[in-house]
Amino acid sequence: MIGTTLNPRQFLDRVAAELGRIDPVEIQKLADLIHERYAAGRFVFVIGNGGSGSNASHFCEDMGKGTLARKFFDDDGKKRLKIISLTDNTPYILAWGNDEGFDRVFLEQLKNLASPGDLLVAISGSGNSPNILRAVEWANTHGLTTFGCTGFSGGKLRGLSHHSLHVPLDDMGIVESIHLTAFHWVVDDMYRRISMC
Repeated sequence: MIGTTLNPRQFLDRVAAELGRIDPVEIQKLADLIHERYAAGRFVFVIGNGGSGSNASHFCEDMGKGTLARKFFDDDGKKRLKIISLTDNTPYILAWGNDEGFDRVFLEQLKNLASPGDLLVAISGSGNSPNILRAVEWANTHGLTTFGCTGFSGGKLRGLSHHSLHVPLDDMGIVESIHLTAFHWVVDDMYRRISMC
C-alpha cells in the first residue's frame, strides 16, 4: 500500500502480525532445497524484478558469503554453496531486453548456465511477471526444481513453481520485507548446516 497513514508503531505491528501468518514449513522447505543443492554440488539461481530483484541480489550475497565461518575463508578444500543472482549481469540483461524482449532476460541466462538438478528461486510479489514465468516454465521442463516467492494472490507463479513461499497480502513493501526476513532465516540455517557441522 503506497501512501500509508500508519504511524511507525502501527506499521511494525502490522508487519509482525503478517509474519505470524506465514507458514514456517514453506521457509524450511526453501532451506532444505538449497542444502540439497549444496550437498550435491548443484547451482542455485535467484531471479526477481525491482524490489524483488534487490532481494535476489541480497539473498545471493548473504548465501554466498554469510554461510561460511571466517575460519573457512582461506580453506580451498571447504565446499562452497554455488549461488548466482541472475539480476546482477546488467549488460547481459540489457542486451537481451533491448534486442529480443525483457521477458527473456532470465530465461536466456538459464539456458547458458543451468543444468538438471539445479534450483531456481523465483521472486515476484505479484506472481505474474512475464520474465519470471518464462524462466520458471523453462526450468520446469529442463530438470530444475523451482521455488516461487509470492505475495498478493500468488498469481501464476504460485501454481507454476514446484514449491512456494506465499505472503497473502496486498502490500508490496511488506511482502518484500517478509520475503527478506525469511531469506535471512535461511541464511542462518545454512550457516549452521555448512559451518557448524
